[in-house]
Amino acid sequence: MLQIVFNEISAAEISKMGTLDQLELLDAFKVTEADLAELDGDRFGKIERDGKTLYRFRTEDYRIYFEVSDDHVVVHRLLHKNTFSDFLFRAKMPLSEDEQLAESKHFWKLIDEGRNARRM
Repeated sequence: MLQIVFNEISAAEISKMGTLDQLELLDAFKVTEADLAELDGDRFGKIERDGKTLYRFRTEDYRIYFEVSDDHVVVHRLLHKNTFSDFLFRAKMPLSEDEQLAESKHFWKLIDEGRNARRM
């Protein structure tokens, strides 16, 4: 299992959750190299742009967007699933959620903010 590091933004996002929700999410969010080598599309996905790879972990209510750096996971954003639901509904594109996000400038702006945030 890889060590998980939250940046300042993702730490603030998780701190807004209730304690039990935080514990359930952190218990579910375990990342191994095997998970990333064989993405199942349901729990884990991959988004690529400009030669950079970003991974997505999906639970019932949340999406965690992260990068893998050496032997650890850097969480850039933790977002409620409804954050992009209106966008996905309005876009009506015949693509998967990950493919649609890869094309969204707004999404990458959120991720870049997370990349540039201080790590906790």
